[in-house]
Amino acid sequence: MTVNGADDVLLVHGGTPLEGEIRVRGAKNLVPKAMVAALLGSAPSRLRNVPDIRDVRVVRGLLQLHGVTVRPGEEPGELVLDPTHVESANVADIDAHAGSSRIPILFCGPLLHRLGHAFIPGLGGCDIGGRPIDFHFDVLRQFGARIEKRADGQYLEAPQRLRGTKIRLPYPSVGATEQVLLTAVLAEGVTELSNAAVEPEIEDLICVLQKMGAIIAMDTDRTIRITGVDQLGGYTHRALSDRLEAASWASAALATEGNIYVRGAQQRSMMTFLNTYRKVGGAFEIDDEGIRFWHPGGQLKSIALETDVHPGFQTDWQQPLVVALTQATGLSIVHETVYESRLGFTSALNQMGAHIQLYRECLGGSDCRFGQRNFLHSAVVSGPTKLEGADLVIPDLRGGFSYLIAALAAQGTSRVHGIDLINRGYENFMEKLVQLGAKVELPGKALG
Repeated sequence: MTVNGADDVLLVHGGTPLEGEIRVRGAKNLVPKAMVAALLGSAPSRLRNVPDIRDVRVVRGLLQLHGVTVRPGEEPGELVLDPTHVESANVADIDAHAGSSRIPILFCGPLLHRLGHAFIPGLGGCDIGGRPIDFHFDVLRQFGARIEKRADGQYLEAPQRLRGTKIRLPYPSVGATEQVLLTAVLAEGVTELSNAAVEPEIEDLICVLQKMGAIIAMDTDRTIRITGVDQLGGYTHRALSDRLEAASWASAALATEGNIYVRGAQQRSMMTFLNTYRKVGGAFEIDDEGIRFWHPGGQLKSIALETDVHPGFQTDWQQPLVVALTQATGLSIVHETVYESRLGFTSALNQMGAHIQLYRECLGGSDCRFGQRNFLHSAVVSGPTKLEGADLVIPDLRGGFSYLIAALAAQGTSRVHGIDLINRGYENFMEKLVQLGAKVELPGKALG
């Protein structure tokens, strides 16, 4: 379901436990990137387990603008991408399709290899802290790209074949690691990337590229070595499941005292989350098809939590879990070390009755890069507190889903504005809410 315009407000009648079964499909943080990777090939690719989310639709549109044929495959959630006839796209069309997504930045390397030039419009994305685009361009310059800044965006050229290089990331950024991978695989010579991100989605992207013919080695010290090849083919790949969406539903089960079976959830990529979930007092049961999450009754326990890059506790798990922590007994401490502004969403929870205090100091076990820099990046959550319905305006993707959880856990009715943003990363979330027994409605329309 696509929600926009007048339908961008959801009424949530809270106080009902979420119970039932939903399914998560391929990871938002992998599928669009695997679609971009198809641009590098000389033959069609097949990508399976693709969710129907806005980021996928944005990339599909951008690929089609550049001459890639994208069509449904034989099974539900399968796409066939044929990059045989890649071509330049109209600047205005690129800008219109890109919208607020940051994914177009990852088109640079593949387009430079295929066409010798690329255009990237001004980029948006969730406002959760600094995610500098300049670093992507610095990396591309190291490969030999020429970049010209113009009023409508960035124009890139590769007069000669891009060359492998040595790069050390100042921080293990997922986006920067993806940029290097998608550029280095066809660059001449060897690229060595130090302090790389090693998230499961990065490993899955490496699997995709290896299937295409790339030579990529991952060391245990966050170093990735890519030996450039002259040509890549297509791939057939089933995307790993979305561990971030699965954890969001798990937190919803905990906050609403519910019981949700998340079909498609995978233990291996969620081990750190599962440990924390158990410490808080949540229960889960794993089988071959998914994971069941539930509130076992009794009091939830307060915890000390620090977000970090993989294999640490993921920043995208933090916001939904904080809603559940408002129902835990005692003081929970949350130290956000990945995005400096990610705790801003808590002000709305306080309006609903939560007791959350933000601090500039590092309240975790170690100092982080935001310490003493005037960022409110630590939180103390005092609970349990009763939440009351309120008017909520969604600030970003994960914060938005967290507001939904809070509204579902609260007594009374909440009006949640800006729900279209949730479509970026949660497939059919409205239908899933109805499946789980949530009392939600679009003003003037019936759901279910």
